[in-house]
Amino acid sequence: MRLLKILAAMTIALSLPSCTSIDYGVIGKGNGETVYVEVEVEVPGETEYVEVPVYVEVEVPGETEYGEIWVDSDTQTAAVDGVDILWVIDTSGSMHRYDAQLMDGIAAMIGALPESGWRLAMMSNDPMRAQAEAQFPLVPGDDIDDALDMYNAMGRGGREEGFDAAYEYLVNNPYATTWLRPDAALLVVFVSDEEEQSDQYMIDVIDWTSWYNTQRGGSAFMSSIVNVAAADSVCTHTVKPIDIGDRYMEATTFFGGVLVDICDADWSPGVTDATSDVEPFESIKLTYVTTHEDTMRVFINGALNWDWYYQASDNTVYFTVIPAAHDHVDVAYHYDPDDPHGTGTADTGDTG
Repeated sequence: MRLLKILAAMTIALSLPSCTSIDYGVIGKGNGETVYVEVEVEVPGETEYVEVPVYVEVEVPGETEYGEIWVDSDTQTAAVDGVDILWVIDTSGSMHRYDAQLMDGIAAMIGALPESGWRLAMMSNDPMRAQAEAQFPLVPGDDIDDALDMYNAMGRGGREEGFDAAYEYLVNNPYATTWLRPDAALLVVFVSDEEEQSDQYMIDVIDWTSWYNTQRGGSAFMSSIVNVAAADSVCTHTVKPIDIGDRYMEATTFFGGVLVDICDADWSPGVTDATSDVEPFESIKLTYVTTHEDTMRVFINGALNWDWYYQASDNTVYFTVIPAAHDHVDVAYHYDPDDPHGTGTADTGDTG
C-alpha cells in the first residue's frame, strides 16, 4: 500500500461523563486535513450533538493494484482585474507574407478571451513608432474587422527592436497611460521574422526579463511568434541563422510563455494557449484517464483539498472553489500505462 503523507493521527480529546453513550458519523469534509464527525452525547435528561475535528490517515492503493500514479500540476495566476494585451509586430517588408496568419491569430485570441475585462492593442516593433502609437485598444464587442482597421492604421518602421518598442510604449507613450490598467494582467505577444535587435534599453535579454518581471505584480506574461531553430522549423524557405528569434525564445521560456513557429500555417492553437495562460483556471484537464476515480487526490500548496469534482465525460477536474492567486495545484491519480487514454486498446508505442 502507498501511504500518502496526507494526514496524521487522530486527535480527539473529550471529557464525557461515564454514563454517556456516543454515536458518530462523518458529516462533512474540512480544509483537506480535517474530517468533522458528529458525536451524540447522552446525559440524563438531554441529548447533545458536538462536532469534533478528527485528523485522519488516508491510504491510497499501490501501483501494483491500480496501475501507476501520474500527477498533473498547474499554478494559479495572480488575482487580477482583466488583462491588457499588446501585440508588438514586425512591420518590415518581409512580414507581408504573414498577414493572413496574423489576422487569424488575433481573431483566435478575441474568440478565446472572456466576454469582458480585456483590452488589446497593436504596435510596431520600431521603438519610435511604438512611442507615438495613439490608437484606442480593441475591447469586448470588437471583431476581426476592427482589428484589421487597427492593423492598417498602425505606425510602421524598419527597426526590429521588440523589447525596446514594448518598453517605449509601456513607459514613455503618453497615450498608453489612458487605457493601460495597473491592476490588470499584462500579456505581450511579439511577432517577427528576424532576431530581436534592441540596443537602447534592453541590450541584453536579462535587461528585458528583469524589468518585465516586475510589471503588474507578477501578472506579466509573454509569448512569441518567431523563426525557431532550423531543426524545429516548418518553413519551406531558407531561414538565415541570424533571423532565428533566439532572444525572443529565451525570454519567452523565462516567462513560461508560448512559442509559435512563424511559418506555421495556423497560429491559432498557440495564440489560444497564450490567452488561457492569463486567465485564472477553474478546472484541470487530465493528461491520462484515471483507472480508479476513488483514489484520485487533489492537493493545493501540498495540502489535501476536497473542493472539486471529477467529470469522466471530458476527463477533467472542476473546482467548486477556484484556487487562489499563486496556488500550486497537483492532481494525483492512477492510470494504466498500457492504455493511458482509456481507449481499451493497449498502447504499444508503435506508431507504424
